Amino acid sequence: MKKFKITNHINLVSPILGSKIYEFSDQFFGKASRLIKDENPIFKDGVYDSHGKWMDGWETRRKRDKGNDYVIIKLGIPGKISEVEIDTAFFNGNQPEFASIDVCFSTNSQFKWQNFLNKKKLKPNSFHKFKVRNNRIVNFVRLNIFPDGGVARLKLLGDLEVHHKISTKKIDLASVLNGAKIVACSDEHFGVAQNIISPGKSINMGNGWETKRRRGKGFDWVIIKLANIGIVDNIVIQTHHFKGNYPATFSLQGSFVSKNSDVKKLINNSAKWKKLVSNTKLKPHDNLKISELNLNSEKINYVKLNIFPDGGISRLRIFGKITCVMQLK
Repeated sequence: MKKFKITNHINLVSPILGSKIYEFSDQFFGKASRLIKDENPIFKDGVYDSHGKWMDGWETRRKRDKGNDYVIIKLGIPGKISEVEIDTAFFNGNQPEFASIDVCFSTNSQFKWQNFLNKKKLKPNSFHKFKVRNNRIVNFVRLNIFPDGGVARLKLLGDLEVHHKISTKKIDLASVLNGAKIVACSDEHFGVAQNIISPGKSINMGNGWETKRRRGKGFDWVIIKLANIGIVDNIVIQTHHFKGNYPATFSLQGSFVSKNSDVKKLINNSAKWKKLVSNTKLKPHDNLKISELNLNSEKINYVKLNIFPDGGISRLRIFGKITCVMQLK
């Protein structure tokens, strides 16, 4: 089987979802808001501000009393966390010794914290990943660092808790805000696939999905689990900012998957999915709407976007009506 990347979770602390910093103990050297940036951390050699060396992350001052530092994040959309990623990239000698995470669900800013991730040792300039087993729905998260220091990025991967109703109203079934998510993709060398289901218009090439230049046979693809089961009315595919690196053509497939399926099986079976849009030419920096789809009021909950042979897509919108409410994890 050819290589592919599984991305079957959403980053719940992403600002794209409306997540934001709620409270922090200190941010003397680095703003807490940098902690939840979607972009990978960078290092700027020789750059200093009025507080010292500029670092792309949240960094507190050296603690001279008892206790520890913390930051509280309010999730834009409640969800269930299944993986924790803590990145201390470029923090070498100034990273925390340990970190832990507490969570809660609150509607009135009264927090009853429950431990979610026990104290974990952190290494300098390193990426840490922890899998957790928990079905708790949360909307507030507290990252505790011991005793102080800097963390470049925090990601909490999981599933959004989005409730749908059968409706005649059209929504974007491929929007992350409605609960859609990327399941897998062939490649995301220059830009992550998650970007194409993000809200709003892309701001630059880095805010879209872009694959490496293909030097052999084949094509690139991404599989999206829609927000729920629906009937598609029209699609919009955008190549904004991709002017010399947009795909030559694209096609779109769809299917209804009635039960949980192994990702590898899902990928293999996707080759047989119904073609919603046949091979269609794309233009640079363009917004293409297609209303004539190869569907006869068929219900689907997965789509596969194929691009030929490679390149960049900024956004994909799948507009339709929810016809059946079904939760597939």
